[in-house]
Amino acid sequence: MRCAGKALEELLVSAESQECLTVGVYESAKLMNADPDCVAFCVLATDEEYEGDIALQIHFTLIQAFCFDNGIDIVRVNDTQRLAEILGNTDESGEPKDVHCILITNPSEDTLDDPALEKLSLFCEECRSFNEWVPAITLPEC
Repeated sequence: MRCAGKALEELLVSAESQECLTVGVYESAKLMNADPDCVAFCVLATDEEYEGDIALQIHFTLIQAFCFDNGIDIVRVNDTQRLAEILGNTDESGEPKDVHCILITNPSEDTLDDPALEKLSLFCEECRSFNEWVPAITLPEC
């Protein structure tokens, strides 16, 4: 589990440097609708503050169904604050980032070739063999 958390952190940093990240529930839904084939991996994130948010849970259910239908690996993280730290706490306008859904996308000309993505795909495949369809990952501390 800890190896998966480190691999996820590495993947997020790598994908962000290659401009292969889509951050936010609404932005992710738009991208999935427009070009589902470019999505390589999905991260859903929540914490205690948002666990009771029915609208967010409905979004998560729809995103999960979409990922399952399109063969996209998906994980859950229970630390939105740590995710925001990894990605930078604010967007271009200075507003806090909506890190509830993060998509790692393929570059336009090629598929994303990242060892961390490979590790996470194997992790997800192994979890599915135990009927854990959306495995939870714990991110390493700073």
